[in-house]
This record gives sequence, structure tokens and C-alpha cells, in this order.
Amino acid sequence: MHRLSPRTLAVLAALGAAAALGLAFASEIWGELVPCPLCLLERWPYRIVIVLGLAAAIAPAKWLRPLLMLVLLGFLADAAIAAVHVGVEFRWWPSPLPECMAPHISGASIAQRLASMPARPSKSCEDPTFLIPGLPLSMAAMNMLYAVGVTAVLGIGLRYRRRP
Repeated sequence: MHRLSPRTLAVLAALGAAAALGLAFASEIWGELVPCPLCLLERWPYRIVIVLGLAAAIAPAKWLRPLLMLVLLGFLADAAIAAVHVGVEFRWWPSPLPECMAPHISGASIAQRLASMPARPSKSCEDPTFLIPGLPLSMAAMNMLYAVGVTAVLGIGLRYRRRP
């Protein structure tokens, strides 16, 4: 069985994080899906993983494994944020972010109501977004499964050392 080198794993991890971000942005732009604040928070670990993965690909050998462990932790952090988001969608617990509440528009006149509207459209974190019609997995659940899967594959890849 051919084992991948740690540098190859680093590049693949960065590409995997970039693919997840690309899908999120594509669904936002072309699918016209409005992300909630937890969705936006889920994107940050992927950004960090891209930077760490590329840094690990070019780092000196003594920094390679520690950087890859940070990449692994980045994917785990994303899985944890996505798990919180899934729990919010199922209403198992309230959202930890105050921004997740639907906007409250108030005011007596139309001008006051228009002034209290948010600049960008937003949605509640409790409302799941389904990317594939008929598939009962929200985007947060798919993100959680993806992050857990990539973490497992990366962990297995790091567990076995390549023999010369």
C-alpha cells in the first residue's frame, strides 16, 4: 500500500479546505443561499487550515508534523462548530451567537422601520439550509460529516509513517 508523504498530506488538506470554502461561496453566489452567522463562523477554520497546510508543505522538516497536527485541530474545530450548528438547527440548544436571532424590525413610521433593517439579508441559525433537494442533510450537517471524514483520513495518514 502506498502511503502519502506528510508534505503531500499538507497540500491535500489545504486543497480539501479550499474545496469546502469554494462550495460554500458557490452556493452563496450561484445558489443565492444566505448564510447565517454560524455558517460564516464555520468558514474560519478552513481559512486557517489552508494557510497552515501550505505552510506545512514548504516548512522545514522539524516543523512539518507540528503544523500538520494544527491542521488536524483546525478540521476538528470546524467539525465542532458544525456540530453546534446542527444542534441549533434541531433546537437541542440555543445558538451561542446573538447574531443568530432573526432581525427585529421596529419603529412607528416606514422610515424608522427601513432604518432598522439590516444592511445585508440574514437568516436565523435555527433554519437549516438544504443544498440537495430531497436529501435530509443540512449544509451544516454535511460540513460536519466532511470535516470529521477529512480529520479521520488525515489522522490515519499521519499515524502511518512513510518508510524509505
